[in-house]
Amino acid sequence: MGTVRHNEARSRYELDTEHGLAIAVYSRLGDRLVFSHTEVPPESEGKGIGSQLVRFALDDARKRGFKIVPACSFVAAFVRRPPEYDDARPQGA
Repeated sequence: MGTVRHNEARSRYELDTEHGLAIAVYSRLGDRLVFSHTEVPPESEGKGIGSQLVRFALDDARKRGFKIVPACSFVAAFVRRPPEYDDARPQGA
């Protein structure tokens, strides 16, 4: 798999795959990054690309001092798994 990059001008994280671009889109609201959409080319699904992309995005957002708001179903499901994202889980999850 390739290297994830932050494309701040387009408010998204990107990862090149053999079938196209995978993206995690966010919007900035004060000290929060609201992750609203994650997309992986259909031919690349099921290979861990989405997880690699989202893990990098969330870790980078935290390093930059932002709180994470998982507004997309993939990001919400991702933060339910590893304990290091407890603070990003939706209430009642």
